[in-house]
Amino acid sequence: MGYRVAVVGATGNVGREMLNILAEREFPVDEIVALASRKSLGTECSFGDRTLKTQDLEGFDFAGWDIAFFAIGSDATKKYAPIAAKAGCVVIDNSSLYRYDPEVPLIVPEVNPDAVMGYSRKNIIANPNCSTAQMVVALKPLHDRARIRRVVVSTYQSVSGTGKEAMDELWNQTKGIFVPGQEVEPSVYPKQIAFNVIPHIDVFMEDGSTKEEWKMVAETKKIIDPSIKVVATCVRVPVFVGHSEAINIETEEFLDEEEAREILREAPGVLVVDKREPGGYVTPVECVGEYATYVSRIRQDSTIDNGLSMWVVSDNLRKGAALNAVQIAELLGRRVLKKG
Repeated sequence: MGYRVAVVGATGNVGREMLNILAEREFPVDEIVALASRKSLGTECSFGDRTLKTQDLEGFDFAGWDIAFFAIGSDATKKYAPIAAKAGCVVIDNSSLYRYDPEVPLIVPEVNPDAVMGYSRKNIIANPNCSTAQMVVALKPLHDRARIRRVVVSTYQSVSGTGKEAMDELWNQTKGIFVPGQEVEPSVYPKQIAFNVIPHIDVFMEDGSTKEEWKMVAETKKIIDPSIKVVATCVRVPVFVGHSEAINIETEEFLDEEEAREILREAPGVLVVDKREPGGYVTPVECVGEYATYVSRIRQDSTIDNGLSMWVVSDNLRKGAALNAVQIAELLGRRVLKKG
């Protein structure tokens, strides 16, 4: 016996990826429904070798459904997730709405799987921010060995993190630069994204950081350890899919780069590609469509006593969103629901 599964927001980038990954990983599904807003009613979505037509989220009865993957904005999630949860369907939410709620577990299965048992307080589990998810997969095994005191991270985040309109803007701006008269002014982003980088993701906060940077701080503390100090600079770059991060850590105990490399080689969800030669590292183009979080450029930081630097790359639509959500469902199935 398998699960009755709903994918809410099935026509978006993340929703479509959730359907792909559910099929790829052969998640035990007895019945699946693709839900979207009324304007997308009837839109076709692929699920393995099947084609699903979207149904209207408004008024959908979640009673009798086991798991609902939410891949819609926070405003719509605020309306519909409690309805699903109250009907007895466990919500796995990809928005930021519940991530900081103390009664909702925020989970990366390779990092804090035991937190899944807290789902029952609201029948909701939160999926972390895409940039946080890949970072904590790399940090947790090192924290277990040497306790991380401080993290300094700079991100290089692809436009797919903003959505399809942003991907279109990058494509059209890039073409327009080479065709006189077809230049495209910024509309999704505040400045040109083609052949440019923008040090601004989400809204600015009073202290000068952006909300994306704040998310990385708050979520790392919730997922790994509230005592870790984190400072982030989040940058949008002209890449379609795949987030990259330059991460510097300071640990309480000395951790040699060779030991760190071996620890990461054994860590779940991590693939180390670290040859000190041209091309001996992973770039975002190479991680697209892959499950792993790739770690390269592992090296000692000689400016502090217990410092390490590394380069971390992952497909943000997969580990940063859809894959992590499906892994949460698999974890929930093993630990709690026990079907399939």
